[in-house]
Amino acid sequence: MKRKYLSLILLAGVMSCNVLDQEPQVEISDQTAFSNAKSAEAALAGLYNQLQDVDYYGGSFIHQTECASDISQSVGTWDFYRELDTYSVDASNQEITEFYERAYKGVNQANSIIAYLPDITDLTDEKKNNYIGQAYFVRGLIFFDLVRTFGGIPNESGKFGIALPLEPVTQIDETIYLSRATIAQSYEQVRTDLETALSLLPESQGSDGASRARAVKGTARALLSRYHLYMKEYDEAINYATLVIDDPRYVLETSYEAIFSSKLSTESIFELSFDNIDQSDVRYWYFPGAQGGRGELAVHEDFVTEIEANTDDVRGTMFGFDAIQGVYYPTKYKKANDDDNVHILRIAEMYLIRAEARAIKGYAGAEDDLNEVRNRAGVADYSFGVDGDLLGAILKENKFEFAFEGHRWFDLIRTGNALTALASVNRKNSAAPVSLDDPDYLVFPIPRDETLSNPNIDQNDGYGN
Repeated sequence: MKRKYLSLILLAGVMSCNVLDQEPQVEISDQTAFSNAKSAEAALAGLYNQLQDVDYYGGSFIHQTECASDISQSVGTWDFYRELDTYSVDASNQEITEFYERAYKGVNQANSIIAYLPDITDLTDEKKNNYIGQAYFVRGLIFFDLVRTFGGIPNESGKFGIALPLEPVTQIDETIYLSRATIAQSYEQVRTDLETALSLLPESQGSDGASRARAVKGTARALLSRYHLYMKEYDEAINYATLVIDDPRYVLETSYEAIFSSKLSTESIFELSFDNIDQSDVRYWYFPGAQGGRGELAVHEDFVTEIEANTDDVRGTMFGFDAIQGVYYPTKYKKANDDDNVHILRIAEMYLIRAEARAIKGYAGAEDDLNEVRNRAGVADYSFGVDGDLLGAILKENKFEFAFEGHRWFDLIRTGNALTALASVNRKNSAAPVSLDDPDYLVFPIPRDETLSNPNIDQNDGYGN
């Protein structure tokens, strides 16, 4: 268990200023650590390492949100996922606490790069802009993840924003005890960071693979498209999605399965790379013990039934069955040595964002965008008579397309459908369905360690102190 307070999370960066003398080089924050181009590159690598951590996109953040939705369920002994699965989360939840800590470590790492890198003398201005642009992008992504998880989504959930540290921590005093910004201020900071990143980033990082594993202008445009969809700023969401779709580097992979069996394919806009030394936890928590996994999480049977209903849909074939526990598990990420890459932004999302925004605005082209994604999965074109309303079909397509990638929980909340969709969810280990009927639980609690140590942080409604 890795319990730290927000003040100590930020302080950890200060205490790691000698990490450049160690391998691997993953955390740098003190100005003395930024001495040359090599140290700047190590700092940037460390920033991406924060995203890759098993407490973040390397596993837990994705598992938490899918478990809170109608995609995944807890079937093992790990109480912290069962709390999420049954909507009985306590503010001391270990998985939530560790994600919160890791995210703010990433923020402090980004802040250090933004603050100290301009003083490095053996970097060209072009390189400085590139590195600082990447730091702004990652900070914007982290703030986005933090505010939609712990703060809420405007007019749909929550009433507080998040703490927004914008400078690296260099000393211990009252300045480390931050209060929460408003939701509006928090999302405005996300937008500002992403737009700043867009202005600084290059179009390419030199090679095709590097341009998918590190932020470039296309990466920032894609996340801005998602951001504007959340903000219900549909014309802006369409504009950014179109810029990415029109970029010839990003093309739907012809095989859905190949997106995950390969790495850094044309499908990928932003993808975190793993290998047999730097492994992820995404597969591990689903796969049964006989296949080298832990088997703590499984797929909701109702979701398997729903996605398998159309036998032409290749996505319905990507499940295994554990006869010992009697549960299904996803095979989207399935590499035995746990070196599956993790996808944060894919070109399919841009088509579905544009489809959703066009449908809401009544613009032409929504069906065409939807069909691009459906057809790739083997599904016939959208038909009103078969599929019902267009917007409902687009949201269902999101559910199928991005299952186990961390989208569903937030999609339900931002569209106002969470309390309905999660009103009666069947679970393997419950005699009766479980329901999310309290809107306070549409946001996760601020970790109790944080509220106890920081007098300026208010807890979310419904979670006590």
